[in-house]
Amino acid sequence: MATNIYKTQNETAEILRLSPRTLERHRLTGTGPKFVKAGRRVFYRPSDIDAWVEANTFASTSEVKAAE
Repeated sequence: MATNIYKTQNETAEILRLSPRTLERHRLTGTGPKFVKAGRRVFYRPSDIDAWVEANTFASTSEVKAAE
């Protein structure tokens, strides 16, 4: 496994400007980026982070309401 390909929870939280605890909640509810589980460790692929950001990008607040 190339360590520079996968991001840790803390690195991902920093990229997304979220707390690590918020990422944990997203994992529990299934609302966050896809993740990789390696034993007890959790990693995120940059492509999955990007895909999650894209899926949660809106042009107006009415789009957000429609998506919910």
